[in-house]
Amino acid sequence: MAEYDSVRRTGARAGADVRTGYIDEGLRAHMNKVYGLMAVAMVITGLVAWIVGTDFARVVAGEPTVVVPENVVAALYTSPLRWVIMFAPLAFVFGFAAGINRMSESTAQTVFWAFAAVMGLSIGWIFAVFTGMSIAQTFFVTAIAFAGLSLYGYTTKKDLSGWGTFLIMGVIGLIVAMVINLFIASAALQFAVSVIGVLIFAGLTAYDTQRLKNEYLMMRGTDGEAYLGKAAILGALSLYINFINMFMFLLQFLGQRD
Repeated sequence: MAEYDSVRRTGARAGADVRTGYIDEGLRAHMNKVYGLMAVAMVITGLVAWIVGTDFARVVAGEPTVVVPENVVAALYTSPLRWVIMFAPLAFVFGFAAGINRMSESTAQTVFWAFAAVMGLSIGWIFAVFTGMSIAQTFFVTAIAFAGLSLYGYTTKKDLSGWGTFLIMGVIGLIVAMVINLFIASAALQFAVSVIGVLIFAGLTAYDTQRLKNEYLMMRGTDGEAYLGKAAILGALSLYINFINMFMFLLQFLGQRD
């Protein structure tokens, strides 16, 4: 009987190890998909921003454009259309989140790529304001910070769920402050927004990484498993937004104006 109990306990531990290994493998695959989708979106955003932004810099310098016609560049950044370009990413996010349940996974991924391209248009102006070297350096710093924060969120045993409400309220406050500053153009308010923005999106990076990990563990093996493909896209969107915002706020400190 003792031998039977020993074999049973050994078999139970082995089964648990197999199940744990299977879950870990699935979780790694899911998070790799999230980061892969995010990486592709970053490439799309970077290419669009660089192509349009460098042509905008040429227009500002009185030089001929290379890719985008001069009148198109001028319309994007100097006409009332610039307000549409500025707020289009925000409208994309709300519309995407509201409609993803009605989309197929392939459609949702296409919309994500389109959002990344629109974001590139929205931030392309930085190539006409900051030097290319300072943009590259800021991107590098952001990438290191993002990697460290995301790794912390993935590995920490501390429950970060309590951060969620506070951070989301902070984002809403940031948006309101940024809209107000569009009209009053206060340097002090811009500095405060940049500092707080870096801190908020740094916290969101760790929080969202842990949230995505926990969501996978909850959905796996349930009726939500069929939704994991779309969940990966939404997760990539969350982390992408955190990265872009950290980058843009850090650029206010690290960027050297051209």
